[in-house]
Amino acid sequence: MKQASIKKILILASILMVPGFLYYLLQETGKNRYKPLAFYGPKKVASTFHSKRGEKIPDTNYHLVPDFKLLNQNADTLSMANYKDKVLLVNLFYTEPKASGVELANKAMMAFSKLYEKNKMVHCVGISVNPVYDTPSILFPYAKKLKADASKWDLLTGDSLAINNLIHNGLLLDALKTNTNGKVKFVYSNRFVLLDSQHRIRGFYEATNQEDLSKLDDEIKVLIAEELRNMHDGR
Repeated sequence: MKQASIKKILILASILMVPGFLYYLLQETGKNRYKPLAFYGPKKVASTFHSKRGEKIPDTNYHLVPDFKLLNQNADTLSMANYKDKVLLVNLFYTEPKASGVELANKAMMAFSKLYEKNKMVHCVGISVNPVYDTPSILFPYAKKLKADASKWDLLTGDSLAINNLIHNGLLLDALKTNTNGKVKFVYSNRFVLLDSQHRIRGFYEATNQEDLSKLDDEIKVLIAEELRNMHDGR
């Protein structure tokens, strides 16, 4: 009888210790739980240093997506300042003529905007490759159909040269306007681009590839964890 009581006490003690042990593991290993995302684009060694375990390591200047002034579907003028401390999910689109690639990307972006609807850190951005036609008056009803609320999902348009610079030199994507037999067509990189809060490119994902979209969802979560950790560490 006495042995049975001791056995019960040991089992109960083991159960009570589990939460504390798990908490310890999370505290000790949680910071290394995820593999950091890569940085894309040209990079340069900076003249500044940081210390790691007493060793001076040169900092790296990573490619940054430049600032801009563009209009959204509500005709509001936006710049990178409007996306301060935001993780951005960016893609290219155009409203006319309809193309299956555009529609598939829109459906995927709609799903992401819904999935992260309550997360104020994540914001979706579409950039028109046909800004001459895609004015705010065209984008407003288009956004309504997509349920693209500007509080979560901006559709941007504006000066053609500024947009070309943003697409090619900022996002490192391709976009080309062609004219075949009088029909205008746009050939462009139908990819999602993931930007961190410092406007550095952290990933590219094919908008029509389900495996890539699943990877994107995972890596958005990884990037959110990284951003929160950096905030906690004061970086």
